Amino acid sequence: MRIALDAMGGDSAPDIIITGAIDALNMLDKDDELYLVGPEELITSKLGALSLQDSRIKVVNASEVIGMDEPPVEALRKKKDNSIGVMAKLASKGKVDAVISAGNTGACVAACQLRMRNLAGVNRPGISVIMPTFKGPVAVCDVGANVACKPINLYQYAVMSSLFIHDMYNIDKPRVGLMSIGEEDTKGNDITKKTRELLLADRRINFIGNIEGRDVFNGVCDVVVCEGFVGNVILKLTEGLVSGLFGALKEEVKKSLFLLALVPLLKGVMKNFYKKYDYHEYGGALLLGVNGTSVICHGSSKAKTIKNAIFAAKQFNELHINDKIVEHLSGSSMGTNDD
Repeated sequence: MRIALDAMGGDSAPDIIITGAIDALNMLDKDDELYLVGPEELITSKLGALSLQDSRIKVVNASEVIGMDEPPVEALRKKKDNSIGVMAKLASKGKVDAVISAGNTGACVAACQLRMRNLAGVNRPGISVIMPTFKGPVAVCDVGANVACKPINLYQYAVMSSLFIHDMYNIDKPRVGLMSIGEEDTKGNDITKKTRELLLADRRINFIGNIEGRDVFNGVCDVVVCEGFVGNVILKLTEGLVSGLFGALKEEVKKSLFLLALVPLLKGVMKNFYKKYDYHEYGGALLLGVNGTSVICHGSSKAKTIKNAIFAAKQFNELHINDKIVEHLSGSSMGTNDD
């Protein structure tokens, strides 16, 4: 498999991206290849300093970089040789099988749509992120690709995320919940109500009805469907809450001599607990609905994040989940109606 990495994407690029790529080599097959996309001279010098000699890592030149704060579409138009665009172009020409970036999310979504195009039957792609909860992993879609959703988009997010979490996390008959302001059928806006009708009409989806924000973490469902605006708020709120809780716990331990004495005994337990709720363990979020494999990582990604993203891309591709999405949607009476 051939995987392209945006070497210039993220807060700590290119060092973290390169380290993550090198760390991933041990779990790749001998015929897999990693393409580091970015300023060739810079990346080559970084690799040289590490004395790396592995033919599976290759460098593709891209002289420009899109900043995190730049308007995505405008930046893609002005910076023709940017690393995200070059990476998506490689995928569109069949030169790579997957693309990964921790850079500008909007630019990643736009470039993949523009170059790779959408899967047959998909109106708009959605970012499906795996959130670790007290009851196991939950896929939330969308978390930022589409902030102006129509019912057909939300229905398709339910289809795609169900197939994604079923295959990659071995969850049988994933339960799909539609994010709303109440569990009752009458709650929600027009988009929510129309989406509910579409989900109820597709008996192949294990739709359990409306859910509320608190249900995300208590095991009610395996897939949460929502607009990108709402999903992004859920994601960022959760990240802040988890970070704050662990920080507060650390401070309380420092204040107590009794708890400090227990640290050596509880170190292994705390390490496993933190790992369970560390989003870096999941690598990144799949951009579902594009004609290829695209993983979007957090801007603050670590080398571990990139390594796990590479593994996720390889797994997604080898499970042929896109083929299953097309097959499901081709048999749906919903079609690609924008209503």
